[in-house]
Amino acid sequence: MEELIAFIARSLVDQPDAVRVSRTEEDDAVIIELAVAADDLGKVIGKQGRTARAMRSLLATLATKENKRSRLEIVE
Repeated sequence: MEELIAFIARSLVDQPDAVRVSRTEEDDAVIIELAVAADDLGKVIGKQGRTARAMRSLLATLATKENKRSRLEIVE
């Protein structure tokens, strides 16, 4: 899951070296934190949040295979 989010984020941003992805698990949930450079935050979120929503949908699909819930948090 982390690799997929990292790949997508690095493809979108101007500073791919600044992309950091971490994973935390709580009970039946997987929390993925995505950190990007401040200038690239808008590119990762997308217009009206469409890009972020698409990444969250992909995470939900992958997490369902593991019988877990997922949450994507985008931080600066």
